[in-house]
Amino acid sequence: RFGCFMALNKNTGQAMCWGSEGYGGACSGRNFIGVTDVYSTHFAFFALSKNAGKGQCWGHASYGGSCSDIDFAGVTDATSNDRAFVVLNKNTGKGHCWGSSKHGGDCSSMNFAGFTNL
Repeated sequence: RFGCFMALNKNTGQAMCWGSEGYGGACSGRNFIGVTDVYSTHFAFFALSKNAGKGQCWGHASYGGSCSDIDFAGVTDATSNDRAFVVLNKNTGKGHCWGSSKHGGDCSSMNFAGFTNL
């Protein structure tokens, strides 16, 4: 969103990104087959495949563009603000946040048990 955009065809998995490469404007070579949802911060994108329990991020790592250590299995809800992402598995009560810790990217002290939506 900070000078970049993404277009996705969920039927084919074809996507294109454009704009500032360092903020998510470059996504060639990524596999978007099965992606169910796409979220963005001002500096990064997050594509979620709910059925496969997988996610992928790109853009500025400090603002959500890096999520390789997040377990997306069972994620039922997700959202973002301008500098961080959060996902929730309402069945287990586990939530994961990443991005700028000053802007919500650290929720390690939060207990999401009993919550159903973000």
